[in-house]
Amino acid sequence: MIDSIKYAEYEWFLWLNSFHSPLWDTIMFWVTYRFTWIPLYLFIIYFLYKNISQNFVRNLLFVLISVGLADRITSGLMKPFFQRLRPCHDPLIQHIVHVVGNCGGQFGFVSSHASNSFALVAALIILVKNYKIDSKIHLFLFFWAIIVSYSRVYVGVHFPTDIVIGGLIGFLIPFIIYPVITLFKYKKKLT
Repeated sequence: MIDSIKYAEYEWFLWLNSFHSPLWDTIMFWVTYRFTWIPLYLFIIYFLYKNISQNFVRNLLFVLISVGLADRITSGLMKPFFQRLRPCHDPLIQHIVHVVGNCGGQFGFVSSHASNSFALVAALIILVKNYKIDSKIHLFLFFWAIIVSYSRVYVGVHFPTDIVIGGLIGFLIPFIIYPVITLFKYKKKLT
C-alpha cells in the first residue's frame, strides 16, 4: 500500500515536472525566487495602511505572525521531523528530475513556500472580510499562491503532496491565531 502511494507520488511529480522549456525555466526561476516578491509585499503593507490604518500595526503583526509561524512549523519542525528527501535529492528519481537553479536543503516535506504563501492569503482574506473592504486582492493572491506553489514542483524541489500539505497548513494558521488575537483585543477593552 505504502509503495503504491509512493509510486503514484513519483508519477504525479514527474508528470508535472516534465512540462518545461527554456522560457518557462526562466519564468519559474523568478516566480520561485523569494526576493522577486518584495514589491508585492510592500504593496500589501501599503494596502493595509490605506484601508485599515486605525489598527495597522496590529493587523500587520497578525500577517507577519501568520507567515512566520507557517514558516517555523514547516521548516523548523516538519522538515527535520519527517526527513523526506526532496525529489532532486531522492536517489530513485534524481537523475530524471528537471531542476532549475539549485536543489536546496536535503528535506522537502512540507513546502515552506506553499505554507508561507497561503498563510499570507488567508491572513488577508480574514482582514479584508472583517473590515468589510471591497477588494479583489485576495483573489489575486490566491492565484499567486497557487503559481508560487506549483513553481516548486516545476523547479524540481518538492513533491505535489509537499505543496498540498504545506498550503493547507499555511492557510489554516491565520484562522487559528486570529481568534486568539481578537480575544486579547476584547480582553484589553474589558479591563
